[in-house]
Amino acid sequence: MTDDGSKHFERREPPRAEVRRLTHSAHGLTWDDDYAWIRAENWREVLRDPGRLPDDIRGLLEAENDYADAALAPTAELQKELVREMRARLKEDDSEPPQVDGPWAYYSRYRHGGQHRIYCRRPRDGGEEMVLIDGDARAEGAAFFHLAAVAHSPDHARFAWSADHVGSEFLTIRVRDIERGEDLVDCVLNATGDIVWTRDSRAFLYVEQDENHRSFRMMLHRLGALQTDDVEVFAERDPAWFIGVSPTRLGRTALIVVHGHDGSETHLVDLNAPTAKPTLVAARRTGFFYDVMDHCDRFYVRTNAGARDFKIVVTPREAPGEENWCDVVPHRDGRFIADATLFQNYLVALMREESRPRLHVHDLNTGAAHDIAFDEETYTLDFETVYEFDTALLRFSYSSMDRPEETYDYDCAARSRTLVKRQMTPPGFDPAAYVVRLLFAPAADGARVPVSLLMKRGCKLDGAAPLLMTGYGAYGYPFEAGFSPNRLSLVDRGFVYAIAHVRGGTDKGWGWYEDGKLANKPNTFGDFIAVARHLIAEGYTGKGRIVAQGGSAGGLLVGAVANMAPDLFAGIIADVPFVDALSTVLDETLPLTPPEWLEWGDPIRDRAAFDTIRSYSPYDNVRAQRYPAILALAGLTDPRVTYWEPAKWVARLRSMMTGGGPILLVTAMGAGHAGQPGRFDRLEEVARNFAFAIACVSGGCPR
Repeated sequence: MTDDGSKHFERREPPRAEVRRLTHSAHGLTWDDDYAWIRAENWREVLRDPGRLPDDIRGLLEAENDYADAALAPTAELQKELVREMRARLKEDDSEPPQVDGPWAYYSRYRHGGQHRIYCRRPRDGGEEMVLIDGDARAEGAAFFHLAAVAHSPDHARFAWSADHVGSEFLTIRVRDIERGEDLVDCVLNATGDIVWTRDSRAFLYVEQDENHRSFRMMLHRLGALQTDDVEVFAERDPAWFIGVSPTRLGRTALIVVHGHDGSETHLVDLNAPTAKPTLVAARRTGFFYDVMDHCDRFYVRTNAGARDFKIVVTPREAPGEENWCDVVPHRDGRFIADATLFQNYLVALMREESRPRLHVHDLNTGAAHDIAFDEETYTLDFETVYEFDTALLRFSYSSMDRPEETYDYDCAARSRTLVKRQMTPPGFDPAAYVVRLLFAPAADGARVPVSLLMKRGCKLDGAAPLLMTGYGAYGYPFEAGFSPNRLSLVDRGFVYAIAHVRGGTDKGWGWYEDGKLANKPNTFGDFIAVARHLIAEGYTGKGRIVAQGGSAGGLLVGAVANMAPDLFAGIIADVPFVDALSTVLDETLPLTPPEWLEWGDPIRDRAAFDTIRSYSPYDNVRAQRYPAILALAGLTDPRVTYWEPAKWVARLRSMMTGGGPILLVTAMGAGHAGQPGRFDRLEEVARNFAFAIACVSGGCPR
């Protein structure tokens, strides 16, 4: 017998969305959509100005927010307590380790009580700090402000930065004269945030977005000029492909990366002659991915050409085409090369096998190689910023679920590491008081699904513990098992915290991704359910004691399993969830739909893809059954998962469910996909979610 967590929410009559039936058709089939009207006809305007939302839709969303506030009112004190706990674990005046570039060392920091980053620099050998951009000052008085990207010029005289003022990710780029401490007249609108300076420091490259929020061309902006005078350097007319631009560590070449969910190609820009026609390295083709790294008279390339789990090759600078690629780090099936970075004398690859990462250091002069790894069962490694090319120092970060993040400078020649920063250890925190495990749950088809677990030492495996289980499983993104001080607020209250590394990510290599996309997408949902059942069978939790959490494509995951196996879960937290999947990928006018066809399938032209998506789309599979308590979260200016997806889903759930709940919808009326940008504001969002989870499984709200 399980607790009915729903009794710990304040109960009152929920809002009822009006039924305005619209009939859809495709492939000779028709179906009704009672809540399609929640999508504002002027949604593009709303992305730029939330005040343009029609009154009837605004009234519904505000009523939902009021209802959710009332339902969660019994957890108000718990939420405040959780915020206090989580804030106490933060180092409020935190600072990242400075990274040298020429005469300066650049870094960002927070001030005590500050919500936003402050970007600074000091002389390389020490001296007075110079503030480059103060995020708190820029955010003052703004309803929303997110400082997205920064880039200092090669001559160190100017500092470019991009910001989002609404949450819709239409970024504005500005430039600051560092010595004078003044902003220049330059203002670039509708940018993605990528900024690459030319060698002469008099111009920069950026990517422009069109009215449908699609990155479609790379432009050159010369300082002092109007944006209308900017020069087009490269354009991509196929809306299924994204454009990005990035510098190389040598600083003489920019990389235009054209990428989709089924391939990529790279064009080279000479930063001494940025308006010259870019050079194509290798043409795109289905399933072909590669990344380019600049090294003097040659390029190194990470690629999956004839190598499912990727390899690294070298090619001449003057003839970089695929016909000249020679293996440097060969392919080995099951050893996924997730990333790589390049220096004058060393190539370093980030590899992953059976979800465990390691760094592989390759000496370019001798050919000798060695690995950097850690002993924990499950953990995360990542490259950190290094500006300089002729150095033996690699900077990387490491953490595990019970070990705060550590940043190291690793001397590739001496094979020695120096700790340069350790994340603040939370007050009273003792790693020995916790247990981290890596398990493998059997899926229905025999696949072994990795599961990373964090729990208090001494936790009894008798099925009584509540468990928060999260996953993602899309786009090839692995779900890293790193440290989060916020999770301690759940684990210290007796929760087990589980990460299900389901198919659709590259947690076990490229094949793990391919087995969770397109026609194989149902594997993602089956894996998550298999993990839940395995954890129940092994005594880590009990049936109806699990709260599932997922965001964006992970929201699709938890929305789908809520339909498929609702009895396993006490609650569902669906954060900006992609739950109206069929309608979205049938509509090619939406910002991300054409690129998404390469991830989910094209239901407009492919009947099999239509049938597959329709079989799992959470909105389309709501049925007359009991549902667990559900907290759905939306952002009004979200361009990735539009606000109406969770709003429609909530309306349909309420109209069809036979019991359970409550079903709650919280819409951030002035924020987008990532929620509130301030670090303390985000803690309030986390506290609300955790309080919901606790209420779902508790006989009360434990302190």
